Amino acid sequence: MTTTADLFTTAAKTAPVAPGNARRNGKNSYDESKVKTLSSLEHIRLRTGMYIGRLGDGSDLDDGIYVLLKEVIDNAIDEFITGHGRKVEVEIEDNHVRVRDFGSGIPLGKLVECVSVINTGAKYNDDVYQFSVGLNGVGTKAVNALSDSFRVVAYRDGQYAEAQFERGNLLTETKKGKAPGVPDGTLVEFHPDGQIFGEFDYNMEFVQRRLWNYACLNSGLTLVLNGQKYESKRGLLDLLEREVGTDDARVTYAPAHFRGDRLEFAFTHTEGYGETYWSFVNGQYTSDGGTHQSAFREGLLKGVNEFYRKSYGGVDVRDGIAGAVAVKLQEPVFESQTKNKLGNADVRWIVSEVKEAVVDFLHKNREAAEKLEQRIINNEKLRKDLNAVKKEAKENARKISIKNPNLRDCKYHLGDRKRGDESTIFITEGQSAAGSIVSSRDPNTQAIFVMTGKPQNAYGRGKAEVYKNELLYNLMMALGVEDGIDGLRYNRVVLATDADVDGFHIRNLLLTFFLTYFEDLVVAGHVYILETPLFRVRNKKDTVYCYSEKERDAALKKVKGAEVTRFKGLGEISPKEFTQFIADDIKLVKVTIDKMSEVPETLEFYMGKNTPERREYIMANMV
Repeated sequence: MTTTADLFTTAAKTAPVAPGNARRNGKNSYDESKVKTLSSLEHIRLRTGMYIGRLGDGSDLDDGIYVLLKEVIDNAIDEFITGHGRKVEVEIEDNHVRVRDFGSGIPLGKLVECVSVINTGAKYNDDVYQFSVGLNGVGTKAVNALSDSFRVVAYRDGQYAEAQFERGNLLTETKKGKAPGVPDGTLVEFHPDGQIFGEFDYNMEFVQRRLWNYACLNSGLTLVLNGQKYESKRGLLDLLEREVGTDDARVTYAPAHFRGDRLEFAFTHTEGYGETYWSFVNGQYTSDGGTHQSAFREGLLKGVNEFYRKSYGGVDVRDGIAGAVAVKLQEPVFESQTKNKLGNADVRWIVSEVKEAVVDFLHKNREAAEKLEQRIINNEKLRKDLNAVKKEAKENARKISIKNPNLRDCKYHLGDRKRGDESTIFITEGQSAAGSIVSSRDPNTQAIFVMTGKPQNAYGRGKAEVYKNELLYNLMMALGVEDGIDGLRYNRVVLATDADVDGFHIRNLLLTFFLTYFEDLVVAGHVYILETPLFRVRNKKDTVYCYSEKERDAALKKVKGAEVTRFKGLGEISPKEFTQFIADDIKLVKVTIDKMSEVPETLEFYMGKNTPERREYIMANMV
């Protein structure tokens, strides 16, 4: 099998041919023989990113193996939405996935087509699936094509049909058999293909979180994961309370909750800053929001101002809000197959429905109305007080330098049509580490923010402290988040610190900064940690970079007579070596929050003033 590396090696050994000679020699010529037509399944395997986004190894919630799982469960959820089946069973063992729903079952005569032929399915028919997520007829086919084993069984009226595939190719088929007493529904089993995904593992915490979301979005549905049940009676209210908690010290007032035929939402205010949302379309989590989330924000503002008969600003009304919104649409338009952001323009009806529901809630809950208005007034006062501090900070920054002295910027930024999604900023300490990254980065999409010394511990400090601290102020301005993450300039904010005690401390200080002032930046999935190799194992012929002691030991067995280098700091890695670690093979760990309600307690313990308690914990758990 020829790999990409083999192709580059072959090209390097071939002498270049002048354009004029290429046609005469028959080399690199463009003629009929170069035109190829791929089958749909071949195209999925060759252009995987078009169908499931990134590949990954399972360490990120957006990795492809979770998209495969989601596509299969989405079909089961669609059955529930249409009124067929109230239970979905999921089993994951040794990365082998089994999903059984109790819906209507795939029509037996179309079983093979429905899981292997692109653009085949019933979801083009609004009479059958009115609010489906999977509208493109691609999902299950992609799972089939990207699995080294795939089995599907459909049960209908005491009969069944079954088909087994390998990498999209049909192996066996049973067109119609007897299954007396077996409940109707569909069973799908698959194992992601190691040729595509490499080494991977399902993180069960990620799967559990996804099933919990499904349960909250579909009251009355029971999901079972390896024997553990997930179900919700109060919908998004359960989801919001799980995320932010019910502690009076954390939540300003008891959450508002509205559930209509096509719209459901819940919201409250917390002691945090910024705006945090969990938004969904037909059960699909839209991590990047979209038009439905914007309409919800607008409707909330209008409802608040109508009730109080004021003209409060959107920033003051929404600062500190935590909200969840779910909408059902017949023809959702997503920006990609992975469906992270809604693009429908015909959702203006959400604005008026949210406004009316907010006014109704405030009329019926006077205590919550009083607390909300007090929060808005406090936000307004804080904003005005901050304006003076902001002005002074900007003047001081202008005296130091016209440009941000800590920033080595890139050409393209988040929101740019060209390569905007690739935009990345590395936050690193000291000129030594920065030197390696600056020399090896792609200046089109990769920016560097160089810290001089350790950042201030932000825990327990007011937002004005950001503007008074030169380093944190410059970082905030570099990111473009002064007025919220709508102004974020980079898609990925990467903490690139040394792999030693000081580096870990700096990483914790930066995470504390983000979780204190810009929690929504983390919730939206923009913050990452850069993994660089700890060891280099090499002899005269081979070089292996290792990210753990286990990998180092394995490399020593393969590379004979090797020397081992331990990288303690990023500056110890030469720019030539560093290029590969921040290019296509970059290893990033996304910073995620399991429950927002646990953040204050975690920060208080690790970053608060309880030094004796923390020291005791460290000594008791030191390895």
